[in-house]
Amino acid sequence: MPSNVNPTVRRRRLGQELRRLRELKGMTAEEVAERLLVSQSKISRLENGRRSISQRDVRDLCGVYEVEDRRVVDSLMQMAKDSRQQGWWHAFGDMPYSVYIGLETDATSLRIYESLIVPGLLQTRDYAEAVIAGALPEISQADVDKRVQVRMRRQERIQGSDGEPPLRLWTVIDESALHRKVGNDAIMREQLDHLIEVSQYPHVTVQVMPFGVGAHPGVTGQYAILEFPEATDSSVVYLEGVTSDLYLEKPNDVQSYSMMYEHLRAQALNAEETRKMISEQAKKYARQSG
Repeated sequence: MPSNVNPTVRRRRLGQELRRLRELKGMTAEEVAERLLVSQSKISRLENGRRSISQRDVRDLCGVYEVEDRRVVDSLMQMAKDSRQQGWWHAFGDMPYSVYIGLETDATSLRIYESLIVPGLLQTRDYAEAVIAGALPEISQADVDKRVQVRMRRQERIQGSDGEPPLRLWTVIDESALHRKVGNDAIMREQLDHLIEVSQYPHVTVQVMPFGVGAHPGVTGQYAILEFPEATDSSVVYLEGVTSDLYLEKPNDVQSYSMMYEHLRAQALNAEETRKMISEQAKKYARQSG
């Protein structure tokens, strides 16, 4: 496995292989949990890559699945060891959405629908600070600063670095995000100007969903679809929550959200119309800020 694969993706791949071995054995997650005297939720979390997998976990599971090929066991044990390495985001301490950051770091394509604010990957530093402080009024300024730093680091994917191609980003933003004043007029003008600039990158597409469309498939809220370079790495739909996040990987779920996203793209303003709307709103903020 390439050394540059981040630990989140390593855990996903290991979990997928463990699930494959369980299914080959014809066992349910509940049956495995009973054999190992652990909870069924632990087996599920190991298989979906949401928690760290120890070499002991791998050894015990291989025993239950009666894996006799020592090379297979050794390979899985090494994957478990590698998966416990830390990604760049761990340097900032415990981040509540670290699983998502790991997935985003390795994704080649990202489709986002955002109903309330400008997506994090397209935020300016001042806008990001105002969003985080407003959304989480009880956290300290130090924690706000830490989250802003992580958000700015994530944005390196838009530029591409270390010889890696940039992330292909397609985002549909509800018009309300242009009118919701985050921070002050000057911050909003700078944010919208930045949005116009980034939208002209060849690998970035920004569309606005205008109020005039009325009800549309995105009214249920924000979501993101991540796709990866390896065919064995299934696409993931990410739904952000207040206290916990949801990751959907079943093909039917991904297909449903992908179809919904196609409808969003079709109903939103095209790229040029979007830049015109954003520019007009940016000029209003410029006049108001003096």
